[in-house]
Amino acid sequence: MQRTDLSIEMFPQPGSAPVRWRISDTLVPYEEAVAEMERQVAAIANGEADELVWLLEHPPLYTAGTSADSADLIDPERFPVFATGRGGEYTYHGPGQRVAYVMIDLKRRRQDVRAYVAALEEVVIRTLEKMNVTGERREDRVGVWVRRPEKPRIADGSMAEDKIAALGIRLRRWVSFHGLSINVDPDLSHFSGIVPCGISDHGVTSLVDLGQLVMMTDVDVRLREAFEEVFGPTVRDEGAQSDGIGADV
Repeated sequence: MQRTDLSIEMFPQPGSAPVRWRISDTLVPYEEAVAEMERQVAAIANGEADELVWLLEHPPLYTAGTSADSADLIDPERFPVFATGRGGEYTYHGPGQRVAYVMIDLKRRRQDVRAYVAALEEVVIRTLEKMNVTGERREDRVGVWVRRPEKPRIADGSMAEDKIAALGIRLRRWVSFHGLSINVDPDLSHFSGIVPCGISDHGVTSLVDLGQLVMMTDVDVRLREAFEEVFGPTVRDEGAQSDGIGADV
C-alpha cells in the first residue's frame, strides 16, 4: 500500500490532553534542541508530560541522518555538521526555515510508522495549500515537493520538481523525535554544501522563492491549523518561558 492510500487521521484516544504548542522566538543551537527533545520525550514516554510540538529556527548547520552517505557532504567546512539519530540523509537547517519538532506518543494514537510519516506530510501539504502552494508527496522520496514547469526538464525528460519541506523521524518507546522543516525564506545557496537528502536530480525551493511573500508568523498560524486537522487539539505551552528554551508567542 502506498502512503497516498493510508488513512492520515492521527487523533488521540478520547480524554487525551491537547498537544502543547511551543514557539521559540530566538535561534536555538542544535545541541540544545536535541537535549530538550531527549528530556521531553522521556517525560512523555513515562506519562509525566503531555505531547509537544516545538517550532524553532536553528543557526546554519547540516545534519546527517542514519542513511547519510559521506560523499553527499560536499563542503564539510562550510557549517557545523551534526550526526543525528533521525532517519534520512543530509539536510540543512538555518534561519528562515521553520523547524517543527514533533513529540507525539503513537501509543495514544496509532502505532503505525508509515501512517505517521504520511500524516506529517499531510500537515505540510495542507499548510502549503492554505498559502496557495500545491505540495505533493512522492512514494520514492520522503518530504513534500513542488512542480516547477517553468524550469528545464530533468535528464529523463520529466518535469522539474523542488523540495520545499523535509521530514526525518525517530521513535523511542513509540514517542516521536525530530519531525519536519518547511523552507519559508532561507538562504537557498546554503543547500549547495550537501546533496539534500541524497537527491541530486531535483532542487530545493521556499515559499518566498515561489512568490509567496509570507512572514514566519503567517506560516505558524497555518501550520497549527493544519496540525489540528490531522492530529487534534493543541494548547499553548505555558511552561515554555520557564524552562529556558525559548518562549511561546
